[in-house]
Amino acid sequence: MNGNERTVPEHVVVLHRWRDRHARYAAYLDHRAQRVTYVTTELGRSSVPEGAAAVRIVRATDEPVETRAAVAELIGRFGPASRLVALNEGDLDNAAELRVAFGLPGQTPAELERFRDKLTMVGLVDAAGVRVPRYADADTAEDVRAFGERHGWPVVVKPRRGTASRGVLLLHSQDELDAQADIFLPDRHEPRIVQSFVPDPVLHIDGLWTGDALGPWRVSRYVNNCEEFTKGTFLGSVEVDEPEVLAPLADFTAAAAEALGDGRPWVFHMEVFLGRTSDGSPRPVFLEAGARVGGGEIPFVWREVHGLDLMSAAADIQLGRTPAVTAVDPERGAAADSPSTPDATGTAGHTTAGWLLLPLPVPPPCEVESVGWAAGAGEDGPYAHVVPEPGYVIPATGGYEHVAARFRFRGASSRSVEAQIRKTAESFAMSCRPRPC
Repeated sequence: MNGNERTVPEHVVVLHRWRDRHARYAAYLDHRAQRVTYVTTELGRSSVPEGAAAVRIVRATDEPVETRAAVAELIGRFGPASRLVALNEGDLDNAAELRVAFGLPGQTPAELERFRDKLTMVGLVDAAGVRVPRYADADTAEDVRAFGERHGWPVVVKPRRGTASRGVLLLHSQDELDAQADIFLPDRHEPRIVQSFVPDPVLHIDGLWTGDALGPWRVSRYVNNCEEFTKGTFLGSVEVDEPEVLAPLADFTAAAAEALGDGRPWVFHMEVFLGRTSDGSPRPVFLEAGARVGGGEIPFVWREVHGLDLMSAAADIQLGRTPAVTAVDPERGAAADSPSTPDATGTAGHTTAGWLLLPLPVPPPCEVESVGWAAGAGEDGPYAHVVPEPGYVIPATGGYEHVAARFRFRGASSRSVEAQIRKTAESFAMSCRPRPC
């Protein structure tokens, strides 16, 4: 190389959809030394770092044709990309397809399959000796009927590639199956899995599998559940602090993470049923897992309460680096550009975190007419909140970011945090009027 030649800066493309600061891209990528370009939406534009080389707006970041054209345009302007980063669960499939289309390294559709196809996922975990519900492929109503007769009712039927609670059915009998048989008709058909119903509470476990061991991880229990949230009930989560529960979950989580990791590191959001044996000992049963940072307020409470950025490890993996859960200043971890200003001035001594999401009173898009809640302080209320003001229009984008309100909590114990969550939820009231799409 002679003195007149210049090194071309590395070009990294980011698919980004959050309006809030779920991911701290400026901490994961050097926007001065690298050309970092973004494909995002109108809502996501406000949280793109100022140092972005370019921003391309699309209607939806999971729309394959429009995003492919946007990536192609950015590559045409800034040169071949070295990596493509997508940290939101809804963008993982599209990102994998884009990597193949543009010849980029990173997770491919085939590598993502074990985390997207629930039958493949449960089969791998089962083969590793981890306890799972009884399960089978459910291509037809007859498959479900035979499973129910063999293993007993009720059963759960759900899409093999579903997210959240979409399409999940709890069937208590053959008659209930007959009433839902039209889901197997050709115009509604999609691959499904049937499993035995497990009545135990559901926990979520979040953390990092390094490739051969557990990195940082935390266990939380839901207050209500995701399916109830879709029906109008609040959704909360509080970290578990009981040693007798955490101890057996360490080996369980490691075994499931290893089974799905295929020798590679991954950030996980794992859901587990927690039952009890006859002597009262914890009895975990694997439900499912996603290869990404958990949703809701999980990335925020990790940063703000525990001083750890789990999203940094997810970015490292997609950038081909050894993943590390970066330490951050908890006092600077709160959301910055939200419909309202969060209060993030809690004390750093508390180590138990929780969060709360409130459902909208009418389907979005809708305009907030009035909103109120009992704001407490310290042990009596949230340390951070995102509550839209009257006049704000909540978009119809789905997901857990654009809901009626979001709250984050810290406290001395699981019990105190759950009490805060319930008190806030019970006091919350919102009125909205529908807006045209």
